[in-house]
Amino acid sequence: MAEYIGQRKPLGGLLLLLPPVSSPQHTDIGGGADHDSAKELVKEVLIEVERLLIHANIPYPVYFGFEDEHVNAMLADIKKNDATGQPATATTGGYKLVVAAPEPRKIASPTIANIQALSVGSDSNGSGVVALLEIARLFSILYSNPKTRGSYNLLFALTSGGPYNYNGTHKGFSSVSEELGLKVGLKHKKINISNPRVAWEHEQFSRLRVTAATLSELSVAPDFLEATGGLSDNRNFVDEASIRQSVKLVAESLARHIYGQQGKNTDIFADDSSLSLNPSYIRSWLEFLSTTPRMAPFLSKNDPLIMALKQELADHTVEVNIQQEVLDGMFTFYDSTSGRLHIYQVASVTFDLLLLLVLGSYLITLFSFLVSITRGLDDLISLFRRPTSRKSLHGRLTEGELMTQSTALVGYLCYPSLVMVV
Repeated sequence: MAEYIGQRKPLGGLLLLLPPVSSPQHTDIGGGADHDSAKELVKEVLIEVERLLIHANIPYPVYFGFEDEHVNAMLADIKKNDATGQPATATTGGYKLVVAAPEPRKIASPTIANIQALSVGSDSNGSGVVALLEIARLFSILYSNPKTRGSYNLLFALTSGGPYNYNGTHKGFSSVSEELGLKVGLKHKKINISNPRVAWEHEQFSRLRVTAATLSELSVAPDFLEATGGLSDNRNFVDEASIRQSVKLVAESLARHIYGQQGKNTDIFADDSSLSLNPSYIRSWLEFLSTTPRMAPFLSKNDPLIMALKQELADHTVEVNIQQEVLDGMFTFYDSTSGRLHIYQVASVTFDLLLLLVLGSYLITLFSFLVSITRGLDDLISLFRRPTSRKSLHGRLTEGELMTQSTALVGYLCYPSLVMVV
């Protein structure tokens, strides 16, 4: 596909068909090592396609759709014609694809929403949103009791740019990660303040002299617009067990730092305790967020998703505020994000000519039949004879006959007038 796009052929549009497993509505019922490896291969291909589309300059619209039985039948027919060396032409026919969608319009001054929830201690984006909500729920249990209330206030923030969290110390994370069998490393990176783009979200805080860090499974910052929720970012590719493990790592590290339990062999959020993680809570929010579009420019100020997140944080915190900001003008967004694809099988010119011939033959036969039964066969035959010219007819008449016919013709023409006058 990269080679084809690089040729810059004039196209009306490019339709990319995604496998059903990448659809949010797809229910993953498979299992086993082969199934997991196939999913991982699909994920790698989708990431490569996404990277190509981000960096390529494509002069025509690009549409995405999911494979189904109708589309697969069309593809099979096209592949069969290609295999026989008969591509779609005016004489062989083909398919016509029409997208029924209004003309996209530019979105003026799109806004984004930041939700800050202040508890006597809390704050975070897909799986990151779920992690933050579960952490807020756990700490709300601790902070609701004056005897277990920590000495730190926790600020939980859901931002449109991605998840972030405040970190106590690297030592605290490292000690907990060793017990959980995880490896946590610390990456130092110099920030170029003259560059308007930041690689990690915590750099926005560092520019304001606020100590911050980003927790990520990536050891290197992703390229521009990569790893920001793409074609493969849906429920079928999410490892729920990994999310629970990450939630426990963050929650346990924060709790040990807040309550001064660093280096002690204690498990504050033990699985068999009242403070254990709630797998059903995590799963339900994963299902909801995986099927709910949350592209920042397309969310209204009172979008149901924003209101749901606000209400959920309000259940676990003391105060919740929503901050609306205008998105920077470095991107241009357009509406009309979805449309219905209609596929028409176009007949060839040869078929049109054959149809015209059949219809013409039918009409001629019908006309001949009607004339023969109403006027007779002689009249039908006379229709196809060459008519005698007026000049040759006059040449056979004598002068007297011509005058007699003329007088009769004049009398015939005048007679009705005489009758009308009387």
